[in-house]
Amino acid sequence: MLKGIYSAASGMVAEMLRTDTIANNLANVNTNGYKKDIAVTQSFGDLLMSKIEGKETPTEVGGVGTGAYVAEVAPTFTAGAYRDTGNPLDVAIEGAGFFTVQTPQGIRYTRDGSFSFDAEGYLVTHDGYQVLGEQGPIQNTGKINQTFVIDQSGQVFAGKNLLDRLKVVGFPDSSTLQKEGNSLWQATSTGQDLGEATKLRQGSLESSNVNPIGEMVNLITATRAYEINQKIIQTQDDSLSKSVNDVGRVG
Repeated sequence: MLKGIYSAASGMVAEMLRTDTIANNLANVNTNGYKKDIAVTQSFGDLLMSKIEGKETPTEVGGVGTGAYVAEVAPTFTAGAYRDTGNPLDVAIEGAGFFTVQTPQGIRYTRDGSFSFDAEGYLVTHDGYQVLGEQGPIQNTGKINQTFVIDQSGQVFAGKNLLDRLKVVGFPDSSTLQKEGNSLWQATSTGQDLGEATKLRQGSLESSNVNPIGEMVNLITATRAYEINQKIIQTQDDSLSKSVNDVGRVG
């Protein structure tokens, strides 16, 4: 009976983590380039049960589950919808790839292409991190009111002057990427510079790939699963209480 309580309790913990993951997805439904997470749940190994009758060889009855746990929280890298903004410094990546940015913690990567120029003429993210090109930080030393063009291959023009090409990198093994917050990713491996293979959309941004209706359904499902496990614990606790206090009582 205690095994049943432990199994249901592990299910509650797993569903709680799943609920937190879904809630975080919903909180970032309007975050540019956000990739939703999925809590991957697995079961602990089954316990083999046998029936013992007298001195006979035990007969295998079957396996019984011992609980569940969240093995990992994995991001999904499907593209979000593209929306036109009309801002020449907004740019979205079509297909795979990440923009490269310089942060105080080192090189990081992002799918959020909402860029602007700071007071020193550097192309920066909305958090003020410098956007890197193939030659380093991209800086415009000319007039700030020039016409800016970012072509499909990532070349950044200020008027007729080519400033640099945006450094867009790809990661064949997506498991080497870890979320860091503020739409940034940290990589444990070196990405491949996509170069001219990059395909960008100027004047557009990539939306989150979160489907709010689908996530709400998942949230309801996780909440109900949590409540079911909670009721299982209550039922087994009541049965255990009766076993201890009532069974075998001499009237």
